[in-house]
Amino acid sequence: MKSTSLPISATTIRFFGGDASSLQAGMEENEKRFPNKTYQVHHTLSDQDLVMVHGHVRLQPDEPGFAAVHLFRIKNGRIAELWDVAQPIPKDSPNANGMF
Repeated sequence: MKSTSLPISATTIRFFGGDASSLQAGMEENEKRFPNKTYQVHHTLSDQDLVMVHGHVRLQPDEPGFAAVHLFRIKNGRIAELWDVAQPIPKDSPNANGMF
């Protein structure tokens, strides 16, 4: 996943920085630390001003990675708020259906 210029409003509320440049800096630093990172989208949902993306993130190709959910609140066509949660994928899952 390459970092890009995201359509983030100037008033975006974030737990980690509170401004669009903090998010962009974090994405760029993550890309430097994990240049082989992949992100596979499995589900997307939307409801009014909310968009949810459920995906599989691998920081390294040989790792199981983790399941991630990103929830965006959109205002005037831009990201106004962003939340995320993640769960590591166990190497030996008892669930035959897997995480996705």
